[in-house]
Amino acid sequence: MATTTPNGVREGGRSETTSDGAPMTHPQIMKALSGLMLGMFVAILSSTIVSNALPEIISDLGGTQSSYTWVVTAALLSMTAATPLWGKLSDLFSKKLLVQISLVIYVLGSVVAGLSQNTGMLIACRVVQGIGVGGLSALAQIVMAAMISPRERGRYSGYLGAVFAVATVGGPLLGGVITDTDWLGWRWCFYVGVPFAIIALIVLQRTLHLPVVRRDVKVDWLGAFLISGSVSLLLIWVTQAGDSYAWISWQTWAMTGGAVALGLLFVLVESRASDPIIPLRLFRNKTITLASAASLFVGIAMFSGTVFFSQYFQLARNESPTMSGVLTIPMIAGLFVSSTVSGQVITKTGRWKAWLVSGAVLLTVGLGLLGSLRYDTPYWHIAVYMALTGLGLGMMMQNLVLATQNQVAPEDLGAASSVVTFFRSLGGAIGVSALGAVMATRVTHYVQDGLTALGPKAAAMGHGGTGGGGIPDLDKLPAPFRTVIEAAYGHGVGDVFLYAAPFALLSLVLVLFIKEVALKSKPAAHAPAAEGSTSPAGAGTPTPVAARAAAGTGTGADADADALSKAGKGSTGF
Repeated sequence: MATTTPNGVREGGRSETTSDGAPMTHPQIMKALSGLMLGMFVAILSSTIVSNALPEIISDLGGTQSSYTWVVTAALLSMTAATPLWGKLSDLFSKKLLVQISLVIYVLGSVVAGLSQNTGMLIACRVVQGIGVGGLSALAQIVMAAMISPRERGRYSGYLGAVFAVATVGGPLLGGVITDTDWLGWRWCFYVGVPFAIIALIVLQRTLHLPVVRRDVKVDWLGAFLISGSVSLLLIWVTQAGDSYAWISWQTWAMTGGAVALGLLFVLVESRASDPIIPLRLFRNKTITLASAASLFVGIAMFSGTVFFSQYFQLARNESPTMSGVLTIPMIAGLFVSSTVSGQVITKTGRWKAWLVSGAVLLTVGLGLLGSLRYDTPYWHIAVYMALTGLGLGMMMQNLVLATQNQVAPEDLGAASSVVTFFRSLGGAIGVSALGAVMATRVTHYVQDGLTALGPKAAAMGHGGTGGGGIPDLDKLPAPFRTVIEAAYGHGVGDVFLYAAPFALLSLVLVLFIKEVALKSKPAAHAPAAEGSTSPAGAGTPTPVAARAAAGTGTGADADADALSKAGKGSTGF
């Protein structure tokens, strides 16, 4: 079977056509990407399906608000640490094989997570899941970049955004139904994605065909360890500070100092590594630097919305897990519409900055309005606020990656794509951890105030009789206490969104300074491989232009990218 690509599509540094010389049609492209999109669906499903089940999961396993936060943060943290590593590996090994490996890792983590007997075991399994999901998230963008030109990529990024939206709305709904079904229970939230993953493996094997370039490799394991340690220390500190120890204490100084030290060591190692996990020279490009920083703040906004809405609807409004998923549809619908429409329009016009700016404005406004949430806020108000937030997220998430991919040389596509995804995941991990700590503190404060208002006998019950910080079971609380708990969680979640809004505003400031470069209508490396290539895929001696790009001079310049196109850089690995 011949490997085929359309006009504007590249594989192995050269244009490909069907066996009869005709360009690949849109249905053929979609078939080639079907397994990839199914894999993305599985990855997102695993992240969202437990969101509405988490209150019941944590209550059943005897966890606390801190455990609730860490079940989410653990997956985000491992995904964050693994993302740049997957990106680097994609520049060196078979992308198809890496996608399949990441799916297998996800399946193993999911099966064991369903057997969890305590929150510690569940958190450990979520770490494994996060490694697999990180691979799927990073590799989806990288494989598309390896096949499709920047101009056409906007259209297909929109399709990925649509898959994201469907899985995001379907996950909580499915998780809620499973949790509410007596003969299933929450453990099946982890099992249900396994068949989809197996199907994705089979479809990928049959539909995704990319050439493999084999060369000597050296993976930067030390860099991966240092960045993981730095981020882990920072998140552990944020989660525990104010609870296990004071904000100003020796533990704070030790953890923050250790995180900074490991971060500095990471920069030193990366500056000297022959194959760094994150090539620091990429940040000489202003677009990549600004897009990465904006992705950090978008991650904070995105994950705070998906994580804390389930607590709001179940603990502030006493909705079932299933209804919690239904009630978040306005946000997902906004994300679905904006990601799809923006992708289509960007493909036609080649212009993307207006979408980024508009998305940042909508995201800031949406989060600011969500900051006014209380347990008795009319739902139609909440629906409007969620829709604005979803519209903003849909316009920003994929398009920040797209803007970055348009600015780099071919051999850096994997690393550059994963850098933006890395910062988005990092923002999510920091946001969930920090905002979870804020929420735990604010809820405790509001509960104490509410119980005090009920009188001395009520105040003596502490955290509503829930064991000092545990996830409450509203059905077991008498009416006065139940109202106090609902009001506390309603106000607490509102505070979370209020604290997240300034970060969205910072993302707006950053995207305003990104210089728009119209998307190229041809891939970064489309010509036949340069003379002297030593592999069928075009791996060989870099041309002078490519050598200059690899050295960090002009990797972000559009002229150099076009020159790379003409030179046919051979060692792209795509």
